[in-house]
Amino acid sequence: MQNRKELREKIMKGISLAIENLIEITKKNDGFLVFSENGKIVRIKARDLDKTA
Repeated sequence: MQNRKELREKIMKGISLAIENLIEITKKNDGFLVFSENGKIVRIKARDLDKTA
């Protein structure tokens, strides 16, 4: 079971790093991130993401 827990932690850390990189690249390109909120598509400017968090 320990290996499963370690693998899960590594995967979650990798996903977190990938999301951070995506946000930073999108900010540099002055782009939008697209989310689904209550079944509606929402576009948010990456540079505004820190302001809404």
